[in-house]
Amino acid sequence: MSPDDIFKAKDPDLIQSMAAMKRAALEARKIAIQTGTSITVRDNGRIIRRSAKELERELQRQIVEDQVL
Repeated sequence: MSPDDIFKAKDPDLIQSMAAMKRAALEARKIAIQTGTSITVRDNGRIIRRSAKELERELQRQIVEDQVL
């Protein structure tokens, strides 16, 4: 099921599940940064390992972008 399918669903719980998954992913990244561990993610169909340092740089970049917008 694609994100578009989820947003078009009739079940309100299913519609909100995308936001819940995004919150869970952000929390997992924050925990990985705090503990200095890597996480495994799927990116464009590829499974890759992201180090805590990479995650921290990405989070900082996102914070800066959010402030600029």
